[in-house]
Amino acid sequence: MTLSRCVAINHTVFVTAPGLAGPGVQRLEQAGCRILFLTGSQDAAEVERVMAGNQISAVISRTVDLSASAIAACPSLKVVSKHGVGVDNIDVEACTRRRIPVYVTPGANAASVAELTITLLGASARKVAWMDREIRANRWPRVQDGLQLAGRTLGLVGYGHVGQRVARIALAMGMEVRVFDPLLLLAGLRPSTTDIIVARSLAELLPVSQILSLHVPLTPRTRGLIDAAALDLLPSGAILINTARGGLIDETAVVEALKSGRLYAAGLDTTTDEPIHPDRFDKKRKKLNGK
Repeated sequence: MTLSRCVAINHTVFVTAPGLAGPGVQRLEQAGCRILFLTGSQDAAEVERVMAGNQISAVISRTVDLSASAIAACPSLKVVSKHGVGVDNIDVEACTRRRIPVYVTPGANAASVAELTITLLGASARKVAWMDREIRANRWPRVQDGLQLAGRTLGLVGYGHVGQRVARIALAMGMEVRVFDPLLLLAGLRPSTTDIIVARSLAELLPVSQILSLHVPLTPRTRGLIDAAALDLLPSGAILINTARGGLIDETAVVEALKSGRLYAAGLDTTTDEPIHPDRFDKKRKKLNGK
């Protein structure tokens, strides 16, 4: 869909989020497009309602699910574009049956995700969230058990646009960086700097990763990639960072590893189900223990 055609036909573009960056909005409006955003529950049900109630030509998909029923409810839909690269929240098969192309935008938010990764890493290593809660509760903890990141080993699972940016920042901070990415191995490629060590397998990467950061898409092969067995391979007191997809980790196993002290901290930007129900992990833990 070109912008010139958008002017002539006056397409409706649906963004499955409450907003879009100013330059994007401006470009669509200049092209004569009508733009719709999520305004209510901001969930898959609202997406379906909007799709069923409007003549939508294009969807810019963020993180909310774009289901087969939503796609079926909108006969006018012509194209879907992911704001990012992971399409696990889009029913691609339903689009394929309708011959609706699904595009991705590699690198579009790589800088933002890399910055967030480093932010979560620093906050986890220094217990920023816990310290904030303590001070707000009028307590003044004198603990001095924060972790210095310089000199520690960062293991990156995935070495795409985000992973590469995270690696550069981590090296500048004085960290050692190791990566595992099957695509690197298959293509016979290596990072552009010799400062980064490439692991031949996840099992090789985990035991040396004092910090483990995930940067891979969610697929049937990567779902539950970091489970209890994987967590047990990490050094004691490791930090887990996930700014990719919640389904990459076994969240119950992560909770147990945090409670036992196997993990020092976890910095999570995403979870399997969003929003998280307050009693979710308690229920999972009871089921796991047979109670």
